[in-house]
Amino acid sequence: MWPSILILGLVSLQRLAELIIARRNTRALMARGAREIGADHYPVMVALHASWLAGLWFLAPGHSVQPIWFMLFVVLQLGRLWVLATLKGRWTTRIIVLPGAPLVREGPYRLLSHPNYAVVIGEIAVLPLAFGLPLFAAVFSILNGLMLWLRISVENRALKTAMFLK
Repeated sequence: MWPSILILGLVSLQRLAELIIARRNTRALMARGAREIGADHYPVMVALHASWLAGLWFLAPGHSVQPIWFMLFVVLQLGRLWVLATLKGRWTTRIIVLPGAPLVREGPYRLLSHPNYAVVIGEIAVLPLAFGLPLFAAVFSILNGLMLWLRISVENRALKTAMFLK
């Protein structure tokens, strides 16, 4: 029971830290003239992620941790850190566009257009699997897939438009 609680506690603290970083970065970007795009779907995305984490807190304690899945989750966290380190002050949980700013093409962005979303896709599936919850992983993976389909299309349009707003 304690390993699952420890893992969920660390993931919860990580998410809270990310929200603090995202809020700070959002404010700084907005002060520089950035604009938020797609704000209408943001509360749905937050609710999805909060429900995922709350559901894990409800279901995972008492389940043993599957080492292979957990190690994959750890690798995904390294990917998340790579994304944050690459984007620095431009990383947020919202779609914030700074007109005239060049697209980031370093780090994981050399390999993927949306590496953060690749990490999120993995996390949504892998952490529940680490606790032996395949149905939970499948349900939230489908919901997350629908959310990301919308979000990535909105973000791609916003980034394309921003490149022309100098």
